[in-house]
Amino acid sequence: MNIKQIIYEEHQKILKEQNQSGLIKTLRIRKVHGDFDCGSNNLTSLKGAPSSINKGFFCDQNNLTSLEGAPSSVGGDFDCSGNEHLTSLKGAPRTVNDFDCSGANLTSLEGAPSSVNWSFKCFACDLTSLKGAPTSIRGSFNCASNNLTSLEGAPSSVGRSFWCDNNKLTSLDGAPRSVGDSFYCRDQKTDIKFDEQDVRKVSDVEGYIMT
Repeated sequence: MNIKQIIYEEHQKILKEQNQSGLIKTLRIRKVHGDFDCGSNNLTSLKGAPSSINKGFFCDQNNLTSLEGAPSSVGGDFDCSGNEHLTSLKGAPRTVNDFDCSGANLTSLEGAPSSVNWSFKCFACDLTSLKGAPTSIRGSFNCASNNLTSLEGAPSSVGRSFWCDNNKLTSLDGAPRSVGDSFYCRDQKTDIKFDEQDVRKVSDVEGYIMT
């Protein structure tokens, strides 16, 4: 039996005890030297989650409204995508490898990790602001399919690709000053159309520009 299965069974046992007794119980496992996956379990809270994860933490596809109780330290990826009732990123770890909160009910990124080693995904939320995004991303940054009218708050540099398709952008002000790969800003929900020249006015793009 692997550690993920042991953790899952321990969690289910405690939840069952809580339901039967009405007593508040929490997970006794505080540190995990590997991945911790509690995705797709109809969780409404992360209370009792391990405080430290050596690798990845996956709480995607649940019914979370908050990230309070999430590990303060995550050595790998942090995935809270698919939590459509999640309205705040407060409680997220400060440093992660990849971060994915796509599909949440967010209007801003306040509370997001301040340091993301690789990629950041926040597409298909209800974002009206990128305030709270990390200042620099070594990998890709995807904020497509939101309600953004401005890119203010976006990372100042993105090492790979930058997606801001399918928003309500009226300008590209605030876009990353440097993009190491491609820049996508197609299919805006307004009558305003951007072209390659518009992008190059605000960003030094090394790869393709898709408008």
